Amino acid sequence: MLTRRPLLCAALMLAVVPPAAAENGSSWSSVLADFFLGPETREEFRWSSALKSGATVEVKGVNGSVHAEAARGRDVSVIAVKKGRRYAPKDVEVKVVEHAGGITVCAVYPSAGGPANECLPGAGGRMNVRNNDVSVEFTVQVPDDVGFVARTVNGSVEVAGLKGDAEAHTVNGSVRLQAAGQGRADTVNGSIRAVLGRTGKQPAAFRTVNGSIALSLPADASASIRAQTVNGSISSEFPLASTRRLTRRELSGTIGSGGEELELHTVNGSIRLHRAP
Repeated sequence: MLTRRPLLCAALMLAVVPPAAAENGSSWSSVLADFFLGPETREEFRWSSALKSGATVEVKGVNGSVHAEAARGRDVSVIAVKKGRRYAPKDVEVKVVEHAGGITVCAVYPSAGGPANECLPGAGGRMNVRNNDVSVEFTVQVPDDVGFVARTVNGSVEVAGLKGDAEAHTVNGSVRLQAAGQGRADTVNGSIRAVLGRTGKQPAAFRTVNGSIALSLPADASASIRAQTVNGSISSEFPLASTRRLTRRELSGTIGSGGEELELHTVNGSIRLHRAP
């Protein structure tokens, strides 16, 4: 009986899954998800507006990736694609909150008891998903003189070609960050790859737990470096002054003329500090 059950299950699946699925481009995983969870529905949100120079665009999501790229003009553009199977995408509202520092854009999920979810800048607001399976993927176009901050929980963050400062924060996902300004990033389960145009006047950090860190800085960068890993190695293409190697996996020193601290920290992964051409 044990050897017959897998065959019986396979026969049942073939009976309920139409063979035409493979012919019209649907993957088996998508077909099985349709069968067990119901068909995927989606909804799209679009918003655009001009922002003053020096403002910051902040995106706050929960389930879904965040992508940012340079805008061609003066307007900030936000596209949010909502997708779900068990729950309706229309019930997840994308809100844009304007404030003195710029705008904050949030995916606000319906509340299931307790305090209502709300969209507020920075550490403010409330984002409780309550097992809602709707994902919201953000694509943002950012003008040259506007900063960008991405925050999500389950999803990757990719920031490419921005002219200003940028931050990327997630929990379960990798980070790819390329900006001409200053930057910082953190995740828990994922690697970090960052290319920055300058070091900052404020302390900055790149942190993960399960993943490697690779940071590229301009050849004339100046900062105080502190790098630490538990299971991995550390290397630097910059000559480090005042180097203090505490252990094989902990290193501190200065590049250039020194300056504010730049922290690189992981647990399971290597750390690489590159010098950009």
